[in-house]
Amino acid sequence: MWRLNSGWLGVSLCSLLLLVLAAGVFTTITLVDATPAAAQEGGDGGGEDGEPDKNALVWMFEALGLTYSLIFFGLSFTLVSLFVMNLLAVQRDRIVPVGLLEGFEAQLNEKKYQEAYEMAKEDESFLGQVLSAGLAKLSSGYEQAVEAMQEVGEEENMKLEHRLSYIALIGTISPMVGLLGTVQGMISSFSVIANTSTAPEPSKLAAGISTALFTTLVGLFLAIPAIAGYNIIRNRLQRLVLEVGILSESLMSRFASVGKK
Repeated sequence: MWRLNSGWLGVSLCSLLLLVLAAGVFTTITLVDATPAAAQEGGDGGGEDGEPDKNALVWMFEALGLTYSLIFFGLSFTLVSLFVMNLLAVQRDRIVPVGLLEGFEAQLNEKKYQEAYEMAKEDESFLGQVLSAGLAKLSSGYEQAVEAMQEVGEEENMKLEHRLSYIALIGTISPMVGLLGTVQGMISSFSVIANTSTAPEPSKLAAGISTALFTTLVGLFLAIPAIAGYNIIRNRLQRLVLEVGILSESLMSRFASVGKK
């Protein structure tokens, strides 16, 4: 129970930290954007033409443009979906169900081996697949049963690791997309300077710089929770897989003499 709570606690703390960082960054952006306007004549917070200050989120979406907005939206939606899916996949009841463990051991104690096999085979959990594979090969000997359990365990572990790896992939891709936007934005700003014989307009330079900085910012905001979530879930998965191996070998150890002369 503590392992489950500690995993959720780590995820919750990381999410809370990211929300605080995001709120702080956007609050800072809004204050910096509003300060020059507030210092103008009249002190009414409006622009020179009386227009209201631009909201930070509107500024961000304009700087990102349609292409980067769609890319980051797709990455964020995929990240949340993978995060929830993997969290559900590494629940204890899906990997090491207590009911199966107690029922399987009770059937073995009563020497109802066929019933124990059917119980494990009907259970779709990680432990159920491993135990059913071991009992199915027990007629060939204990060593063969252990090898069968190890093969099934590695296969099931690979499936979970494969699904989890997509979170790490997003954590790697997001800052790269941000870096691409950074390069594109800086090229746009330098292009304005290169194609202007006089002093360039600050607003035109700011457009490219805004694209460069906002793409980097959003890319990092996606990468940080992705990497943190990947490592938290992966550590929990490794603990549960190790527990499956220990429990399965412990339950099957009573058949160690099978197949030996």
